[in-house]
Amino acid sequence: MSRHRNQLAVTQESTAYQGTCGESAVACQHHFIPAFCNRVDGRVELARLPNGKPAPMHLIAALPKAWASRCDDRGNVLELIDSVVAGFVKNGRFYTREEAAAEG
Repeated sequence: MSRHRNQLAVTQESTAYQGTCGESAVACQHHFIPAFCNRVDGRVELARLPNGKPAPMHLIAALPKAWASRCDDRGNVLELIDSVVAGFVKNGRFYTREEAAAEG
């Protein structure tokens, strides 16, 4: 079964990690940067604001179009394909939410 995720679903994923480094607000205090990883090819992209600057939370709109199962008419990503997971980058390494929570 497909489990394409939209912005709300990605945001809600953090609730399981509330109060740990698996949640963006806490992770950023420990120098983790919100990011996404495509498990198919290992490519990692930082979450970005519309102006291109790194985002303090997991925003999907500016991710690569190849990672989208659905985009809006302006090309913003609305849903992610199954192989893309939210996590964080710290010191050049990608951490899943679970891994970041265990580190911090």
